[in-house]
Amino acid sequence: MSKVFRITPKRTRRVNGQVITPEMVITVTTRQHCTNPFYNGAVEVKEQYMRMYQFDLKKAGLSVGDFTYEALD
Repeated sequence: MSKVFRITPKRTRRVNGQVITPEMVITVTTRQHCTNPFYNGAVEVKEQYMRMYQFDLKKAGLSVGDFTYEALD
């Protein structure tokens, strides 16, 4: 059973030539039931940001502390 989360950046960041803003909200469905969408190295979160905004979380070096998230189901 999977879980759905809405993830929002806490503030505007400019890192390594990339910009992320609080308006860059994504919705992620995790592959496993969990309480935190960053549980497995944020694989789903990284994929969704790359797919929607061409933003590379790994290159930017962002972590769970840079985001707020809420469970939608």
